[in-house]
Amino acid sequence: MTPSVTRIRVRYAETDQMGVVYYANYLIWMEVARVDYCQAAGFRYKDLEVEHGILLAVTEATCRYLSPARYDEEVEITTTISRAHRRAMVFHYEMRSATTGAPIARGHTSHMFLNRDLRPTTLPEQFRRLLGIPERPTE
Repeated sequence: MTPSVTRIRVRYAETDQMGVVYYANYLIWMEVARVDYCQAAGFRYKDLEVEHGILLAVTEATCRYLSPARYDEEVEITTTISRAHRRAMVFHYEMRSATTGAPIARGHTSHMFLNRDLRPTTLPEQFRRLLGIPERPTE
């Protein structure tokens, strides 16, 4: 699937005493971008959970901070799937200034598919197709 682009305007409440975005907010932005990615792929993240009982448990999250984002700045987050197979996937995020294109941060989140009992499961074929996940793992 092609990358998904999400735009976020930095809110005052997201900044710290130094006037820059507090580091934990980047993880929240990644979650917003991930939900947008699913929507762009053709399904709602919420429906995956509620109607199909598939949960995406985060098994790892990283963020490399490159330059500060500040209050009222618009940030563009480009989201892709960097690795995927039937039981797990990795989303990759590139955050840039929407005005200048300057890199702000990059990161990834790794996810395992769980059922309602929080047991590992496989992603149903209809969602694998929408997300472009092959039958065999990609590296």
